[in-house]
Amino acid sequence: MTAPSSRISARIGAIAESATLAVDAKAKALKAAGEDVIGFGAGEPDFPTPDYIVSAAVEAASEPRFHRYSPAAGLPELRQALAEKTTRDSGFAVEPSQVLVTNGGKQAVYNTFATLLDPGDEVILPTPYWTTYPEAIALAGGVTREVFAGPEQGYRVTVEQLEAALTERTKVLLFVSPSNPTGAVHSPEATAEIGRWAAEKGLWVVTDEIYEHLTYDGVPFTSIASLPELADQVVVLNGVAKTYAMTGWRVGWMVGPTDIIKAAANLQSHATSNVANVSQMAALAAVTGPLDAVEEMKTAFDRRRRAMVDGLNAIAGFSCPTPEGAFYAYVDVRGALAGGERPAEIAGRTPETSAELAELILEEAKVAVVPGEAFGPSGYLRLSYALGDEDLARGLTRIQELLGTA
Repeated sequence: MTAPSSRISARIGAIAESATLAVDAKAKALKAAGEDVIGFGAGEPDFPTPDYIVSAAVEAASEPRFHRYSPAAGLPELRQALAEKTTRDSGFAVEPSQVLVTNGGKQAVYNTFATLLDPGDEVILPTPYWTTYPEAIALAGGVTREVFAGPEQGYRVTVEQLEAALTERTKVLLFVSPSNPTGAVHSPEATAEIGRWAAEKGLWVVTDEIYEHLTYDGVPFTSIASLPELADQVVVLNGVAKTYAMTGWRVGWMVGPTDIIKAAANLQSHATSNVANVSQMAALAAVTGPLDAVEEMKTAFDRRRRAMVDGLNAIAGFSCPTPEGAFYAYVDVRGALAGGERPAEIAGRTPETSAELAELILEEAKVAVVPGEAFGPSGYLRLSYALGDEDLARGLTRIQELLGTA
């Protein structure tokens, strides 16, 4: 018998490690070793989960019925609440049968692409993109067609760019607003234009709305799912992680046509079964409760956002547009790389890529940032401002001292 050529399957071996989690893990490892590292890597609010949500979880933990298996698609009361929440916030009227509760937003992403795609089907992927999207698409057998929108257009793709990427194999458009990693928010008019284009082309639209409550400067959130033309060809992805500071509770969901949700629930029944019931009850308290705590967090994020943009734009070779949503700054650092207007020499080295620059910033300034290669082309850095004001100021000062001011 011939020995297999590899111990790891080609399908799994081709998956790249999550760059954001890798940076966060490296920063935490350095901290554990006694280094004073400041982490701008992970997109994780520094606030505790609001008390009323934690109380709901504690109460649920004492109820024997939550000690048992529950329906793979989610607790009925949570599916009902999520249907009502989607109708309220996205302007997209749905029934509980159109909701699948997942183990975090990432499972919703994978479930969706695994359910929609056949091998070779293409997904138009606006770039910069969240690092998990292309891996989930590839794992489902799909092919990404990246459409890059740079800082000169506010990191927002246009219909003309999407049209140029369309082929006979295109099946899905991924639409994310507010965006991770850029914080870009599409206007209501641009959202409607893109939605109508997708409907005319007969495409599925997968829209990730996990940052829906985090917009600034009066910029509105607009759900592309609210377009009537897309009602039967749209899947909404969401979760409690970002809005309610619940990254560790692992509750997400997908909303879509009943046949898609039924198929995705069947997949999940074999992959993980139900989401932990205590976490589901915490999510129920979150989505049916007040948004007061969310508004308090948003006020802090807004303050940090302005400090982050000002601090980054004060660094030689850096240029950072002001993000209108989420809690990330996506800074153009091409000017600080070899061949740029203000190339940086750090420890005798001039970085040629944003990956090299990020590595040097971590080594020399003890500040963790995520390079643009994790989200598309080189030449950019993503910094999360979902961390304390003091750490944010110290981190920016260290980068300024390392690279010089503009």
